[in-house]
Amino acid sequence: MTPDDQDDLVERIRRELLDGYDEELELEIEDRSVDAALLGIDQPDGDGSSDGSGAHAERLAYFKHLFRLQRELVKLQDWVQHTRQKVVILFEGRDAAGKGGAIKRITQRLNPRVCRVVALPAPNDRERTQWYFQRYVPHLPAAGEIVLFDRSWYNRAGVERVMGFCGEDDVEEFFRSVPEFERMLVRSGITLIKYWFSISDEEQHLRFLGRIHDPLKQWKLSPMDLESRRRWEGYTRAKEVMLERTHIPEAPWWVVAADDKKRARLNCIQHLLDQFPYHEVQRAEVLLPARERHEDYMRHPVPPEMFVPERY
Repeated sequence: MTPDDQDDLVERIRRELLDGYDEELELEIEDRSVDAALLGIDQPDGDGSSDGSGAHAERLAYFKHLFRLQRELVKLQDWVQHTRQKVVILFEGRDAAGKGGAIKRITQRLNPRVCRVVALPAPNDRERTQWYFQRYVPHLPAAGEIVLFDRSWYNRAGVERVMGFCGEDDVEEFFRSVPEFERMLVRSGITLIKYWFSISDEEQHLRFLGRIHDPLKQWKLSPMDLESRRRWEGYTRAKEVMLERTHIPEAPWWVVAADDKKRARLNCIQHLLDQFPYHEVQRAEVLLPARERHEDYMRHPVPPEMFVPERY
């Protein structure tokens, strides 16, 4: 590795760590106004965020776009609920491609009773004997709901095929069945959107190294993830066949360029919003009722031994 390559690797790792810091900042903003939070980010000496390289301005722009898009997602959620739409969004891609990060930003400020995430574990012995799509059907939305699948029935065309968990006859039957299955969903009134998060060989390598060396992210690495790294070319061939055979007019694939995590999130959210003719739903004015007070009411103290120790 040349000195220039080493410097580039160090810089990319630094940006990865900064991205983790930004995730914490996004969550912290739950407790204060967006405008006040942006003002804090905009201070050149605040949080050590200014590095004189233009990265500070990029981060500020990212947050501004993200919060604007999340406001629009709230409008979309209200519209889906008001008009009783049924929405299914599939997130597929290689390990460490950024699917989870995008899903987190989409759902971060939405009502979990309206917008929920489905991330199924490996099928059990009983599920392996079912019709292949059967385990996914119970998670489909009712009217006024949005369901995001963090990996979906396309496991059969990807990980199951590459890792040898199913035979080629099973894969061929999947390719025959899935277009009609998805057309059935669309005919039933479901809006089906499919995203493939695409990253380069080098970017996946870097992200895996980041997970290996970050104790807070090591849980994201499973033996299957590590094996997928070795079988990069096998996953590439499987992906190419999958996109070719399941890209249908009723439910086309949309590819998200995901080497830059933040741009990928913003582009994906904006594209998602563009798929709907949503509008802001007018809400009735909310009035906080006065608390009733009764002279015979007395609040009884909680025994001291029931309190959680205040160590912080």
